[in-house]
Amino acid sequence: MAGYTRRHPLEIPSPSEEDWLKDEEEDFFLQDPDRKRDVLPQPFRMINKLVMLIFENAMEIIERREMLRKEKVQPTELFPTAEFQVFGRANCLVVSGKYIFVGLSEALAAFEVSDCEEAGVWDAVKTEICAIRASDLGNDCHVLLAVDEMGLVWLFCFHNESFQLVKILNETEDLSKQSACVEMVLSPGGHCAGVLLQDSTKAWLEIYRLPKDSWLKVMEGSPGAAGKERRSSCLPEQARVSACRSGVKLRLPVLLLKVKPPKPITGTSFKSPLDALKKVDYGSMLGLGYNHLIKDSQWEQHKAIFCSTYQEYLEAEGETQRKEEIPRHATFHFLLPSQILQVGHEMKVQSDAPAGISVHWDGNHNLCLYFLNYSLKEKADSDPKPDVVWPCAAPIACSAVSSCSRYLALACEDAVITIWDKHLGCPLSVTAILEERLIRSIHFLQSPAAASEVASCPGTDPACPIVQLLVLCTDSSLYLVKAPRAGKSSITLLAERPEDPNLAISALVPVLAFPSAALVFSWDGTVSLMNTATSQIVSHFRTPPSHAVASPWQPVFTVDHVNGCLLLRGDEQQLTDALEHNGVSCSTIFIFDFNSYPLKEAFPKEPGLPLKSLQNLPWLERCNIFLHDRQQSLLGLREQLPEYWSRLQAQAAVMDEEREKVKGQKKP
Repeated sequence: MAGYTRRHPLEIPSPSEEDWLKDEEEDFFLQDPDRKRDVLPQPFRMINKLVMLIFENAMEIIERREMLRKEKVQPTELFPTAEFQVFGRANCLVVSGKYIFVGLSEALAAFEVSDCEEAGVWDAVKTEICAIRASDLGNDCHVLLAVDEMGLVWLFCFHNESFQLVKILNETEDLSKQSACVEMVLSPGGHCAGVLLQDSTKAWLEIYRLPKDSWLKVMEGSPGAAGKERRSSCLPEQARVSACRSGVKLRLPVLLLKVKPPKPITGTSFKSPLDALKKVDYGSMLGLGYNHLIKDSQWEQHKAIFCSTYQEYLEAEGETQRKEEIPRHATFHFLLPSQILQVGHEMKVQSDAPAGISVHWDGNHNLCLYFLNYSLKEKADSDPKPDVVWPCAAPIACSAVSSCSRYLALACEDAVITIWDKHLGCPLSVTAILEERLIRSIHFLQSPAAASEVASCPGTDPACPIVQLLVLCTDSSLYLVKAPRAGKSSITLLAERPEDPNLAISALVPVLAFPSAALVFSWDGTVSLMNTATSQIVSHFRTPPSHAVASPWQPVFTVDHVNGCLLLRGDEQQLTDALEHNGVSCSTIFIFDFNSYPLKEAFPKEPGLPLKSLQNLPWLERCNIFLHDRQQSLLGLREQLPEYWSRLQAQAAVMDEEREKVKGQKKP
């Protein structure tokens, strides 16, 4: 067998300087990143590539954020345009008409918006006013609700620079049965008032009708307080004379409703279905769930089965067995006439007179609507049944009504938000926050054109075709919900949860003077004006260096939407020795006039359509408007009908197959 044999043996050459890498080649090798990685063994080569990739992505993010920071408009610093001082600590502010009402530590005072001069003081009882609600009745007459430190609700009328005490709504002779006010609401126009009361064991809601017309007649015929000498409100050495008018008798308010919280659902006491049907009102379809035929034993059996089936999940969630308690806090709103609250064409109602109220209690799934039909309501001391009940899939966390009173928004504990169009009687938008966050409050945004018509003509149809809703969560994250009349709704994150606790949002108020504007109050005392359309901070409202925002976690402020200004309380950081020695304190109210700042460029006005009140239109035009809106709301539904129809057909085919299988199994 032939073989190949090397003639010369293989020798290893000896190293020489000629075989070494030249300087140019060495530099080229070191400058080639790919060759440098390739010389590393695995898995270090892969780890090195991943680390370098992370660094490159991080640098891209840093460069992008830096570019956005440079492009973002820097907020401007805005300082007060005017200020005035009040004697004592200002606990609350409210603007009604041409007056500013201030709740003080020992009095209730009124100041004029034009020159900030004191117009009247009520200090007959020397009580601390903690909260105020005011409404303009017309003819320079105002109605006020004030709550003192004991929880008493004081009802006032203010006319000709004088306060007239009408009644203490929750005053009782027996102090052991005294109730305290938790919340109070005045309807637009001052027709009705609602107060939520609590005692040591229970809570209830009282709705009053205010004799507005009678008060106006009495006030016009009574002598004025002309010639009253004005004085500065921050001079303690001057005697403070009460401006409460005497000798004028006003009609007392009438109690319309006394709404109690819903009781827990227990076993039935009915012996037959006929007994349950007798308790159901004629024509009612949905109720609170009391008229049922489930016994206590059945409730217990279902509860035991549920707990045994999901025991591991209940233990993981830390669910404890506790008895269901009756809720003690409620949120309520006055609602104007609409398709949901129909008053009938034969009844003559004013355009700003409420037709009913919406009430939901904490931890309850139902939104209850009560009609304010004064002639047909039951006695006030009885427990009235809701006229309309809207059940929700989860407990209602908060609610809001738009300034035009057309839209009603509900936010549940499962982060589902529903916006109802009360004129059409159907939901305009249903959306949800995908993140697991609890909703703290919701606020409607509105265009300036619609806002300008709210005071003169409530209940009008807003010109803006898109309804916007601000959603504030408990972790201070902020969302914007846009619900168009035709199309799908969207939700946008405006601000994430702040890393610094001092930047948490303490209060949020929309500004109707500018479109898509909102005031944001932070715990560190910063007051910002945000453009929700771009999620940017346009400006900061600053107090002078000598003062700081009072109690920034619960700021004392109010927004005058008519005149377009912000009123904010500021406290002097270092009081003078004379005031400290005398034990006297003064509060400074700073006024920020939006019209004095160059804010119109940051918030360009949107073209608006003329608004008309539906209550003043003929029935033919009202029907045409209703049908047109109904047709616009169904445009998006038409696009979804083919998809729904295909799903139904697929589901029907599956059911047919299952039915054929069952028939085949039954055959021998």
